[in-house]
Amino acid sequence: MKPKENYSNRFRLIYGLASLAVGVTACGWGITFAVMGTWPLVALDLAVVCVALLSLALARSNRLSAALLFSQAAFLVIITLFCLVFDVPRAAAPRVSHLFLLVLALLGYINYRREQSRPQLAIVALCVIAFVVFASSTAAPSFARPIPETIQIYGSWVNTIVAVGLLCVGVYVMQLELARDLDKARAIKMALRNREFELFYQPQVDETGLLTGAEALLRWRRGDGTHVPPAEFIPAAEQAGLMPAIGDWVLAQACETLAAWRHDPATSGLKLAINVSADHFMKPDFVDTVLDCLRTLELDPALLKLELTESMMANDIDAISEKMRALRAAGLFISLDDFGTGYSSLSHLRRLPVQEIKIDRSFVQDIVESRRNRVLLKSIFDMAHVLEFAVVAEGVETLEQLGLLRSFGCKAFQGYYFGRPVPRGEFQSQWAELPVPPAARFA
Repeated sequence: MKPKENYSNRFRLIYGLASLAVGVTACGWGITFAVMGTWPLVALDLAVVCVALLSLALARSNRLSAALLFSQAAFLVIITLFCLVFDVPRAAAPRVSHLFLLVLALLGYINYRREQSRPQLAIVALCVIAFVVFASSTAAPSFARPIPETIQIYGSWVNTIVAVGLLCVGVYVMQLELARDLDKARAIKMALRNREFELFYQPQVDETGLLTGAEALLRWRRGDGTHVPPAEFIPAAEQAGLMPAIGDWVLAQACETLAAWRHDPATSGLKLAINVSADHFMKPDFVDTVLDCLRTLELDPALLKLELTESMMANDIDAISEKMRALRAAGLFISLDDFGTGYSSLSHLRRLPVQEIKIDRSFVQDIVESRRNRVLLKSIFDMAHVLEFAVVAEGVETLEQLGLLRSFGCKAFQGYYFGRPVPRGEFQSQWAELPVPPAARFA
């Protein structure tokens, strides 16, 4: 499943208007140069218009992240080319086109705060470097074809006004985005204080349909009864550095759940899985916090499963391995979540004391239609069997998906086909009465 892009509607609107403004400006210059018969400049302005229109189309189709990266890379090339060939500084008129590189750098920084990536960081760095070079040098290459001086004088005013205007818009957008993040961070802190968070529980079953445990999933219900989707508040909490506090709360609630379950024969042996963020796991006292929570309630450590995402492997692998070994030595169960999303490798799996891998739902959802996914999943199950890893397939929604997974040797499942996430009381009443799903589900 493709993650929801974390951009406000206001940001989308302003980006669309800015793309439209750039396209209109380029059209005006293109007409001017066409009248003068300067066709290379007409071609360059036409390229600007095409980039602006394509970026606008991508943004309108909810692919704003792709639109941002594409427009920045394309405009970086176009502006650099224009500065080298046409916008050559003179005594009567300075070079001004390089000012748009600052606009691109600011836009890239705003996008990097929303969705950090190396390509985005590289584009920002290249924009800044190119701006410094063009701002500090008056030399013109031998292949330069300067535009007429009268047009350059007039154009320097127009382009400077447009570039400064776009910079002001970019600063305004950044202010709005920062304010939005601060508002979300304050709301999340208030939610923790007011006990608005709760855990929902989704069943995990074995190949016979027997309930073996559940995954605890974080939900936020505001005081007015409305729910905030995790895709909205989790990224905001990560950016605000609030995941360790939320993680400690989840850990405490999960341990309380295990303490309550041990008094019911239908749930006393169930394992409970919780997701652990990278920031939470890397806290210096994380291991002690987990063990203290288990000791306080006298819980069996083997019943608590810690699900660590593959993205965590981008951090200090030695420190991660050391903490995992301490947790394993204490008896906890460790699972690698979202397996297949690109961060872990065979060398990581060899070094880390992982007992289970959890197949990312994106593979399961396409398993029926995609032969490539089926071959890939079969390879993952074969590898897991050789390395003696347990495997859980999440996101199972149909009987066809279940049948294919069972044919690959999968013995643990989770998904809407077996049950949706529900509050603890509802989960316990449902599965206490029906610990084994109807046999038809496994026909």
